[in-house]
Amino acid sequence: MVDPRAGRRTLVRRRTDTTPAQAAPLHAELVAAYARCRDLNRVHGRSYYLATRLLPAHKRPHVHALYGFTRWADDLVDAVDTSAEERARRLSRWADAFRAGLGGVPVTDPLLPAVLHTIRAYDMDLEDFDRFLASMAMDLSVTAYPTYRDLLAYMEGSAAVVGTMMLPILGLASGADVGVARESARQLGLAFQLTNIIRDVADDLARGRVYLPAEDLARFGVTGQILAADAAGRRTSEPVRALIEYECRRALGHYVAARPGMAMLEPRSRVCIRAAYLLYGGIIEELRWAGFDVMRGRVRVPPGRRAAMLAAGASEHLFSSWQRRWRIDLPDFG
Repeated sequence: MVDPRAGRRTLVRRRTDTTPAQAAPLHAELVAAYARCRDLNRVHGRSYYLATRLLPAHKRPHVHALYGFTRWADDLVDAVDTSAEERARRLSRWADAFRAGLGGVPVTDPLLPAVLHTIRAYDMDLEDFDRFLASMAMDLSVTAYPTYRDLLAYMEGSAAVVGTMMLPILGLASGADVGVARESARQLGLAFQLTNIIRDVADDLARGRVYLPAEDLARFGVTGQILAADAAGRRTSEPVRALIEYECRRALGHYVAARPGMAMLEPRSRVCIRAAYLLYGGIIEELRWAGFDVMRGRVRVPPGRRAAMLAAGASEHLFSSWQRRWRIDLPDFG
C-alpha cells in the first residue's frame, strides 16, 4: 500500500510541477498512442470526454491514456467474435505486455506507451492497475453476482481504482485530506460504474451477463426469464422498473458519498469532476423521468442539458442547484 503521507506530497507537488509530457517533445510512437487513447475516449466515453476538456491542456492526454487503457481491456473481454478462451488469451497477452513495459521492455501495442508514460509521469500506484486487470479477468468467467457485496468486490477493481488512478493527475489543493479525497474518488468510480450497469442491462444480457445482484432480483420477483422477455420486447415490466428504481437509489448513495473530496481537488480539476458527476448522475435523472424504463433503448442526457451541466461544473452555486434536484430519501442498503 502507498503511504498516505507520501501520496499527499505527490498529489500536491504535481499541482505545480512540469510533467515529462511538457518537459520534452514526445517521439512519434508516443504521440500516436496518446492520440489513439483520445479517440477511444471521444468515441466511446462521450460524457467523460466532454468533462475532460475542462481540464488544463497538459492533463488531458494523461486522462485519455487511463481511459484508453481501461476501455481497451474492457473491449478485449467483451469481444463477441471470439471464444471465451481466445478472449482470455488476448487479455493475458496484453496484460503481460503492459507489465513488461513497466519493467522497461519495449512494447509494440498501439496504446500502451501512453499509459506507461502516464504512470511514470505521475508515479502512480501499480496496485490499482493489478486490481483493475483482475476484475477484467472476472468478466471472462463470472456472469452473475449473488449479492451487492459480491458486485462491490468486482467494482472495486473495475471502477473504484479508476477513481484513485485519476487522483495524481487531477491533483489536490494545498492542505487537502488525502484519505477523504481517495475515498471520495473510490465512491465516484462506484457511482459511475453502477450507473453504467443500470443503463446497460439489456446490452449485458446480450453478452450473457447480469450484473444486478441476484438478491435484488429476488426482492422484486424478477427472474432471468423476465429480464430476457423485457429485453426482447424492448419494454420494461413493472417488477423490473421497481428493481431499476432501487438500483438508481443505490447509485445516488455513492454519488452522495463522493461529494466531500470533490472540493479538495485543484480548482480546474474540481470543475472537470463536477461536470462528470453531473453528466453521469444525469443518466439516473433521465431514467427517473422515463419511469425507469431501461429496455426501450439506451438512455442519454440530451445535448442541451449536457451543455448546462458542463457550465454548472464551473459554478459552486449552479453545481449545488443541480445536486438538490437529486435529493431523495436514501435507504440503508447495507
